[in-house]
Amino acid sequence: MSASTASPPRPAPARPRPARLGAADVVRVGGSGLRSRPMRVFLSALGIAIGIAAMTAVVGISTSSQEELNRRMATLGTNLLTVSPGQSFAGDQAFLTDDAVGMIAATEGVESVSAIGRTEADVYRTDHIPEEQTGGIGVFAARIDLPRTVRTEVVDGRWLSTANERYPSAVLGAKAARHLGVLEAGPESQVWLGGRWFTVVGLLAPNELAPELDAAALIGWPVAEDVLGFDGHPTTVYTRAEEAAVGSVQSVLGATANPSSPDEVEVSRPSDALAAKRATDDALSGLLLGLGAVALLVGGVGVANTMVISVLERRAEIGLRRSLGATRGQIRTQFLCESLLLSALGGVGGVLLGIGVTAGYAGYQGWPTVVPLWAMAGGVAATLLIGGLAGFYPAVRAARLPPTEALAAS
Repeated sequence: MSASTASPPRPAPARPRPARLGAADVVRVGGSGLRSRPMRVFLSALGIAIGIAAMTAVVGISTSSQEELNRRMATLGTNLLTVSPGQSFAGDQAFLTDDAVGMIAATEGVESVSAIGRTEADVYRTDHIPEEQTGGIGVFAARIDLPRTVRTEVVDGRWLSTANERYPSAVLGAKAARHLGVLEAGPESQVWLGGRWFTVVGLLAPNELAPELDAAALIGWPVAEDVLGFDGHPTTVYTRAEEAAVGSVQSVLGATANPSSPDEVEVSRPSDALAAKRATDDALSGLLLGLGAVALLVGGVGVANTMVISVLERRAEIGLRRSLGATRGQIRTQFLCESLLLSALGGVGGVLLGIGVTAGYAGYQGWPTVVPLWAMAGGVAATLLIGGLAGFYPAVRAARLPPTEALAAS
C-alpha cells in the first residue's frame, strides 16, 4: 500500500474539562461541611463572636457616651466662664469685691452674669444632727438669675424669686437633696440651716458645668446677709459670653473682676473639663479596642485549628472528590469558603451581641444608643479577613493531598 492511500492519523480524544463550580455551589458545598460538625463550628464561631462583640461594644459605648456628652454640652453650652478668688501675693485667700458682678456684666461680649457666695452656715436634715456631720454640703447665697446663666434645671418645685429670696427658703442641689433625704420640694420639706428652719422650695438637676451646685443648699442673697451674716462677697461669678467672644472675654475677666490685683483671680472654662474627659474616654476606648483585637486573633487561631482538624478528618472525602474529577482549585475553594462562612457566622453574631451590649448599657445610663455603621461593617470585614488568613493554609493543604493517599487513609 502506498503512502498516498494510507488513512490519516486519528486525532487524540479531547481531554475532559472539569465542571465549573458557581458561587452558589461553592457556598452550598462549604455550608455542608459546617453543618456536619455543629458543635465544633459553634465553639469556633463563638471565639470570633466574642472578639467582634467586644470591639463593637467598645466603639458603641464610647460613641453613645460622646453623643450624650455632645448633647449635654449643646444644652449647657461651651461659652460659660467662671471667676473665683485665688491666692493673694502673701498666700492668703483673696476675695472678689461686691461690684465684680456689675463690672463683668458691663464687659463687651458678655451675655449674662450671675454669682453665688459661700456662707459660714451648715445645713442638716433635722436640728438633732451633730454639728460636725455636715456631709460636705455647703450653703451659698445665690442670685435669682443664676439658672438663666448656668442653665441649670429645676426638677421639682421652683427657683428663688423676688418673692421669697428675703425669706428662709432654700433650693437644694441633686447630691445635697439625696444626702439630706429630701425627695420633693414643698411646704412640708424643711431643713435645719444656720440654726433655723428653711423651707425647700426647689430641687436642681445635676449640672456638669457647675458641679459645685450639686452639693449645695442655695438661699437668697438678702436672707443670707440678714440672717446668716453673709459678707456679700461672691465666691464664684458665672459669666455667659457670646460664642464668638469667649476667648476675648476670658482674657479680660481677671482684670475686670479685680482691677487692682488681676493675678489674684482664677478664670476657668468648665467645658474644658468635659473635653478632657472625652479625650480620656477616647484613650480608654483605644485600649479596650486593642484587647478586643487580641480576642479576635485568638478566635482566628481557633478557626485555623478547626479547619486543620477538618482537613485531617475528611481526607477520605477529599480523595473521593479528587477521584471524581474535582480539581485542586475546587478543593482549595471549598475549604476556604468553609473558613469564611465560619468566620462570617461569628462576625455577624458578634456584631449583634455588641449592639445588644451597647443598647443595654446605654439604656441603663440613660444615653442614646449609637453604634456607627463603620463599626458594624468593619467588624464583619475583619472577621472575613481573619477567616481568609486562618483558612488559607488548611485549604492549600487539602488541595495538595494526593487522591490515592487520601483514599488509602480511609
